[in-house]
Amino acid sequence: MADSNVLERLYRQMLLIRRLEEEAARAYAQGKIGGFLHLYIGQEAVGVGAIAALQPDDYVVTTYRDHGIAIAKGMSPRAMMAELYGKVTGCSKGLGGSMHMFDAEHHMLGGHGIIGAHIPLAAGAAFASKYRKDKRVTLCFFGDGAASIQGFHEGISLAALWKLPIVFVCENNEYSMGTPLSRTISVDDISKKAAGYGIPGWQFRGEDFEEVQAQIGKAVAQARETSMPSLLEVRTYRYRGHSMSDPGKYRTPEEVEEHKKKDPIAIGKQKLVTAGYDEAKLKGIAESVEAEVADAIRFAEESPEPELSLLEPTTYDGPFAS
Repeated sequence: MADSNVLERLYRQMLLIRRLEEEAARAYAQGKIGGFLHLYIGQEAVGVGAIAALQPDDYVVTTYRDHGIAIAKGMSPRAMMAELYGKVTGCSKGLGGSMHMFDAEHHMLGGHGIIGAHIPLAAGAAFASKYRKDKRVTLCFFGDGAASIQGFHEGISLAALWKLPIVFVCENNEYSMGTPLSRTISVDDISKKAAGYGIPGWQFRGEDFEEVQAQIGKAVAQARETSMPSLLEVRTYRYRGHSMSDPGKYRTPEEVEEHKKKDPIAIGKQKLVTAGYDEAKLKGIAESVEAEVADAIRFAEESPEPELSLLEPTTYDGPFAS
C-alpha cells in the first residue's frame, strides 16, 4: 500500500471529482448549465489512478466525459465549473463547454466531442514527443464505443508502426451510450485487439485507484523507456446515464446497485481507514472538499459571460487570418 499522504491525496481527488460532478448535475437541472453534460460518476478511480502514473509534463487526450480527468490532471475546480457555466473565466473562456476541457499549463490536450476522432490526434502528440526526444508519454482515453470507430484503427495502427510513446486506455463502462457491450462488439476483451497491431495489451478492473496506477504505470514506463505503445482495457461503470438527457432506463436498478457495492470512493475511504485515519480526519477531508466545491460554484456563478468581442479573435485569428 502507498504512503498515507499519497493515499489521502488521491482519495481526495476522487471525492472532489464526485462532488463536482454531482453539483454540475444539480446546476444542469436548474438550467444554469446548457448543452451536453457527461458525468464521470463511478469512473473516478480510472482517471485519478491513471494520471497518478504520469509525470506532470506528460500529455493527456480524452473524449467528452472529461471533467474528472481534467481535474486529476491539475485543472482547478474554478476553471472547470466556470467552463460548464459558459463563463469567460472557464478553461476555454466559456466557449467550449462540457466536452472541451483544455489546459495547456497542465498538458491536458482536451476533451473531444467526436467519438474516436481524438485517437489519431493523441498519436500526433506522441509523434511530436518522439520527434523532439523529450521522453514524454501521451495517455489517450476513450470509451468502448470508440473501439469500433475508424479513428481507433488509424491512431493505433500508426502508433504501432512508428513505435510512438503512447498508452491507449479504453474505459469500458459496459455501454456505448445506451447499447450494452454484448450488442456492439464480438470480442468481450477490447485489449485483445492489440495483437492485430503487434503491440502489448491487457485488461483489468478499475475500481481501485492503486491497481489502476500500477497497471497504467507499467504501460507508461514501457512507452517512456522503449517507445512501445500499448492498448489497455479498464473495466469500469458509470452510475448515471450516458449524459444528463439519458435517464438510463435500459439498466435495471439492481444492476446499478450491484456495481455501487464496488464504489471507487468507498474503496478509497477504506484504504485510509486501514492506514489509520479516524472519523475526524475523514470528516476533515470531506469538509475541505465541500469548501472547494462551494468556492468553484460561487466563482462560476459570479463570473462574467464572454463578451461579443471575443468571437472574432477566437473564430478568425490564426495562421490563415488575413
